[in-house]
Parts: sequence; C-alpha cells; structure tokens
Amino acid sequence: MLEETHENYIVSVTAATVWTAPTSPRELDEPGLSNPVNLNEWLKRLTREKRLELCDENLVQSQLLYGEEVMVTDKNNGWAHVIIPTQPSKKDERGYPGWVPLAQLQPITTQLWETDKTAVVSSKKTVLKEESGNEILELSYMTMLPVQEVLETSVRVSSPHGSAYIPREDSTIFAESLGMKKENGVNIVRLGEAFIGLPYFWGGMSAYGYDCSGFAYNMHKAAGYQIPRDASDQAKAGEEISFDHLMPGDLLFFAYEEGQGNIHHVGIYYGDGKMLHSPSTGKGIEVRTLGGTIYEKELCAARRYWQETEEPA
Repeated sequence: MLEETHENYIVSVTAATVWTAPTSPRELDEPGLSNPVNLNEWLKRLTREKRLELCDENLVQSQLLYGEEVMVTDKNNGWAHVIIPTQPSKKDERGYPGWVPLAQLQPITTQLWETDKTAVVSSKKTVLKEESGNEILELSYMTMLPVQEVLETSVRVSSPHGSAYIPREDSTIFAESLGMKKENGVNIVRLGEAFIGLPYFWGGMSAYGYDCSGFAYNMHKAAGYQIPRDASDQAKAGEEISFDHLMPGDLLFFAYEEGQGNIHHVGIYYGDGKMLHSPSTGKGIEVRTLGGTIYEKELCAARRYWQETEEPA
C-alpha cells in the first residue's frame, strides 16, 4: 500500500481554527478565516446562538497556535486538510484531523524549524515584534517558537514572519532535548486559575477561549505533559484514579445518563470537592463545588497524567 504523502506547514496567524469541512464556516466567521486573523472581531460577532452552532452543527474541531506544525494531506479550493501531530486523537493515529484556510499556513522544512531551545509564551498574551519594535501580531499563551538568541529583555525567535522578538518576561525557555519542566498536580491547578472568567469557546485552544477538553489539554501542556485532545480520549489514557484518592490536578470526566452514557465533559480536580473547568457556551472558566449538582450525578471517571515533582525549597 502506498504511503499517503504530506507536506509540512506552520500556522502563520495568532490562532487558526480547525474546521470540520471547507463548507463549515458561515459568513459571520470571515474574521476568523483571514490572515492576519481578527479573533477579537470574530468573537464579538458571535452571539450565544451562533457560538452554540459551532458545536451543535459540528462546524469546528480544534484550534492551532502560531508556529504550530501540521501535516497537509490535501488541498481543496483554498483549504488545507491538516493532521496535527501535537494533538493526539482516536480520529487519526497521526494526530487530530481537520480543515484550515490555506492562507493561514505556510510551507516549512522541518530542519528549518528544528532548534536546540524553544521559547513558550507563559503570559496570557504577548506581542511579537520586528527588530525595529513594530508589532507583527499578538501571541496566545502556549505559543512555541524556536529560539535564535536570548537577549537582556527579549528573545529572538524564528517565526513564520522571519526573525522576530518576544518579551523575555512573557516567555519561558526550555531545551528541546529535555522538554518543558514537568509540574505536579497542584501547579496544573495554579496554571489554570489564571484563566478564571475566560469565556468558553467550542474547539478553543487559546487564551481567547478554551472548551472543556482544550482547557485540560493546555494546562497539562503548560505543565509539561502531552495528553489527548478530546475528553473521551483523555478518559481512556493516563492513570485510573478512584474517587476516594483524588488529588488536585486529576481530571474528572462526566457522562450523560447519570454517568452511564457518553462522556461529554472534563474538569480539573481542584481539591476539597471542587473542580476547575471551562463549563459551556455562555459561561466562563470557574471553580465550582461538585456536591449537589448535576456534575455529582454524572461523574464517571478520573485520570491522572501528572507526576510528583520536587518543589523548590
């Protein structure tokens, strides 16, 4: 059997939405399809009803951040079918599949994108600048770019726009050979607390909005762990934890039919019978008590991906 060919591309906008099909976007989604993308304008246009359609009509799958690498397996009328290796999924063993406007991607050779050190955006948002100081575009939390040089107040990085600079105070640098520092469960919660109040966004994988599994995925990524993209997949990997041994940072899963049906939600255990989660369209990331709620009835599984780490003295 012939192996499917693909080309390597990187995302050249702040956040690229991964659509179910090239026909998925509606007219009001135009600001989310352009390059440069206008995420604030797009989000402003989306009423609660139009946000719900993204999920209910299966329009959106996931999102990608600036500089994230994808495999392009097909092109069709200005669209690219992508596989996302960094987002594990049962939908494709190579990574999460979907469609992205070709205008939001650019070709890359893997060698050009290889690096000894990587800078990851550790603030909610920051700005990528030219050497002259002119702003190129805004970057979301967890955007990762290859490091060229670490300077006193900035980091020179490789980017889809060429050599560029991000503020040193807004970034963390790690060696590719070691990966990001692995944090414990308490720190997964601490990282997530910074986003309390951020409105839910179906398919969201950026500081402009997360869905429930996107929030769990990204807080684990920030803590040095790669986990599956979707809640149903997250519930099948990791270490199974009984409900009487829960610790902060564990993932809690919720299913329809009082826990007997399909999994539809994931939250991060906060401790003291509470969870930190991105609830649903129209609500923001919150800490809530499980007792006496629908969540208590629907709780069906718990998994742990984090490891105990030595806290600095």
